[in-house]
This record gives sequence, C-alpha cells and structure tokens, in this order.
Amino acid sequence: MARLDVLTANDRAGEYPASWYAETAAPLAPFPAAAGAMRADVCIIGAGFTGLSAALHLAERGFDVIVLDAHRVGWGASGRNGGQVGTGQRLEQEALERMLGRGHARALWDLAQEAVALTKALAAEHAPEAGWADGIIHACHRARLVPHARAHAERMARDYGYDLIRPLGRDEMRALIGSPAYHGGDIDMGGGHLHPLRYALGLARAAAAKGVRIHEHSTVRRIDTADPAVVETDGARITASHVLLACNGYIGDLDRRTAARVMPINNFIVATEPLDPQLRQSVLRANHAVADTKFVINYFRLSEDGRLLFGGAESYGYRFPDIARLVRGPMLEIFPQLGAAKITHAWGGTLGITLNRMPHFEPLRGNILAASGYSGHGVALATLGGKLAAEAIAGQAERFDLMARVPTRPFPGGAALRWPLLVLAMAWFSLRDRL
Repeated sequence: MARLDVLTANDRAGEYPASWYAETAAPLAPFPAAAGAMRADVCIIGAGFTGLSAALHLAERGFDVIVLDAHRVGWGASGRNGGQVGTGQRLEQEALERMLGRGHARALWDLAQEAVALTKALAAEHAPEAGWADGIIHACHRARLVPHARAHAERMARDYGYDLIRPLGRDEMRALIGSPAYHGGDIDMGGGHLHPLRYALGLARAAAAKGVRIHEHSTVRRIDTADPAVVETDGARITASHVLLACNGYIGDLDRRTAARVMPINNFIVATEPLDPQLRQSVLRANHAVADTKFVINYFRLSEDGRLLFGGAESYGYRFPDIARLVRGPMLEIFPQLGAAKITHAWGGTLGITLNRMPHFEPLRGNILAASGYSGHGVALATLGGKLAAEAIAGQAERFDLMARVPTRPFPGGAALRWPLLVLAMAWFSLRDRL
C-alpha cells in the first residue's frame, strides 16, 4: 500500500531523521504502542502539530483522548520543517478576496493571526527552548516583483490595519541578506521562527501531562466509520466517539477522499557547520527567517549555534535523492561565499499540499474530521487547526466550518496520474524561475 511506502521509504522505523533538529532536541521517553481493546472519547491519528494541539485542547475541555502515531511524536513534517511561522494564509488576502469574497477572506485573516499568536503562546508556555525569534523577510528574486511587495504591504496596512509588514528596497535588502540574488521585498515582524521539533515535543509533554494517552509505533490499518468509530492498528482496536485524521502528507490510503485532495511532496533542508562570525554576518545580518519568491521556494535562517539552515528543492515519489548535493546548488547560487562551508546535516520531509495551497478541512462522516494540506505554511495553521478540530468535536463547529468552506478540489488524474502531472507543472514553473 502507498501509505506504508511513504511511512517507511526513507526512515528507520521509530527513529527521527538525522537532522540538526533531532540532534539538538531533548528526546522524550518512548510512548508505548497501542495494545488490546481500548476506548476513548476521541482518537487522533497523527502526532504532529495538528494532532498534538487538538489533543491538548480537548484534554483541557475534559475529553478522554488517544493519539496514535506510526513512528514518534513530531516525527513527520512537524519536526523537520523550516521552522518559519508565517502570518496570513498560504494565499495572499487579495487572492482570497477574489476566491471567497471580502468577508470570508477577512475572517480567514483573523484566524491566521490567531494561529500565530496561539503558536507563540504555546511555545512560550510549553517549549520555551524552541527559541521563538521575530521576523520573516520575503525576498523578491526578480525586480519586477518588488512593486507587488510594496503594494501588498500598503494594502495590508490600509485594508486590514496590519502595520507589522513594511517594504524593503534593494539596498536595505542587501544590508540584511548578503546576496545579490534579491532585488527587494518586505519584512513581516508579526511572523517569526522557532525550533519545530522542540515545539512539537513540548506540545506532547503538555498533552501527556493533561492525561492524553499517546501511543507511538502504532500504524493505523483501518477505520470503521460507524458510530462509535473503530480504529485498528496491528496490536489494538480503539473504539471512539470521534476520530480526527491529522496525517497531512502521510494520509496514504487511510481515507481516499482526503488523499485525493492532499498530495505528499518532499522538501529538503541542509545545515552548514557553524560559521565564523564574519562569514555569518556576510550571509544574514539579523536573526530573521527568509523565504524567497521562487515557485520552488528557497528558505533559510541561522541556527542558535551559527549554522545556516537552508531549505530548497523538491522531489516527487517516495525515495529521497542525494539531499546535500541537491540543496547545495541553490544555496551556493544565493551565497557563493559558502563554497568552502561543510554541510553537516541533510534531511528531508514529506508535507501535504493542496491544489490551491489552502488547507483541507472537512467533516468527513459526522464523527470523522480531517485537517491537513497546509502546503508549507503549517506551523501556525496546523496548531490552530488542532484547536478548531477540538472546538468542533466539543460541539462548536463554526470556526472549523469556516475553514472547511474553502474549496479544495481533487488533484486531476487521480492517484495514478497526479504525481506525473505535478512533475510536469513543477518543471515548467522551475524553468520560469530560471528564465
């Protein structure tokens, strides 16, 4: 089955990847695998940001919660991503207004702002070691894109009262980023960045302290969507009044409707050796994260010990390529001064994208909910997604439904053709970036 491939193709069972994140996070003691006949009010499948946030918020409401994960808590995209906590939704407000109307778009903006505030607050309370830092720079790789960045900043201040984003000209951009690759852009001080695995582990600790039963090494094989639902693993049968699918790019064949709308793709990050202060200053002169405007985005930031964490390039299918070689190319295009810098860590992760890059929220069958497809914008939105799912399970579904009303169509071609079609599309957009 495809789901088993995506869970096992690139990783050893139950082990975190050899990332800088895993090396610098204090691991939790393993949680036991689910075993035997079990009952709970809610069974959550997936111990990433969505699942852990949902579990924590449900436990605070008095629900009995079981969380299942095939590997370890935070093992998937939640513990491997770039750590950038962006404001807004994955689509800009202007695009959302065209798609959904001004009122719905405004409500989605408000939810996204709550998502950032929630993430920052949970990190401060449960994972201060995640090291929140303010500021994300959006860097334009073409001069023709700079006027749009300026207009966007002005529009957000005028129409949404958001004054934490300001435009950057070419000179100021180069004062912040030591590269001739960028022509301007903007800086958003409402966003930030953190250590994502430490954050995920902090959420897991907090949820467990509230009585949530977390079970690792517990791959879900089948869901009987009766009422109550029954969730089966190799060693357990869990009966629950509600089920939350929080699998993101690892949904596989577990629910075909969600899988048709959320496609797994692979993205990659490298970490350099710690850079000497002069070289570090020649790369980034402030502790802000950076994401550029290429279709296949390059994103980077400095680690607490002075490394450059650089993400870029994508692949499709299950097997990861030679990551260090793949990502070193775009890194040196932007920072040729790092030609002699050693890459000490290289890792990949599988995330879930949707056709329009907006999250897929859906009440599937009454007592079964799905929340995934964050399309690379999931640290904050997945955290909020868990809270919204908890609200819906508690009988207050208005905000979950607000997200669910955003249309997410199936990928064309179905499971057999969606990857080849995406590869063609990505090849075209990558060529457009270069030209």
